[in-house]
Amino acid sequence: MYRYETHMHTCQGSACGSSTGAEHARFYKERGYQGIFITDHFFGGNTAAPRTGKWKDRIDHYCSGFEDAWNEGQKIGLDVFFGIEQNFQGDEYLIFGLDKQFLLDHPEIEHWTRREQLENVHAAGGCVIQAHPFRMRGYLSAIRVCDLYADGIEVANAGNTPAQDAYAMRYAMRKG
Repeated sequence: MYRYETHMHTCQGSACGSSTGAEHARFYKERGYQGIFITDHFFGGNTAAPRTGKWKDRIDHYCSGFEDAWNEGQKIGLDVFFGIEQNFQGDEYLIFGLDKQFLLDHPEIEHWTRREQLENVHAAGGCVIQAHPFRMRGYLSAIRVCDLYADGIEVANAGNTPAQDAYAMRYAMRKG
């Protein structure tokens, strides 16, 4: 049996994060997890990285939480994978299968539409999952489920209410 946390933010890459990548790695290893995915908020969302400046410096800052977790994971025997969480007017997407070099080579990523994001991630061999699609918060004006631009949707999120996760599960089951 393998246990993976597939959606987490570090304080190095996400403004909402409260732990470093290394702290996350140790926490999940102590609880018997095989691995974690660091999915810090990218530049369209609640990022801790600078929104202006040289692209390489911005990417280096953004990736620092992942790199911290990866280094710790190598020491303690925890799989650590790179991910991105990108925001489009409140609907957010987890991107898997890219890496830091991809970001360095594609500064246009921060201006992609949902469709361009999906097409380019697919071209690179990755996938896109809509994060917490039925989440309602005061800062959100609407629920947007955009399965046309995602390979799947997240159906369990610690920040959601049980009802929000249940809506996501029912929707996913209906869509197959």
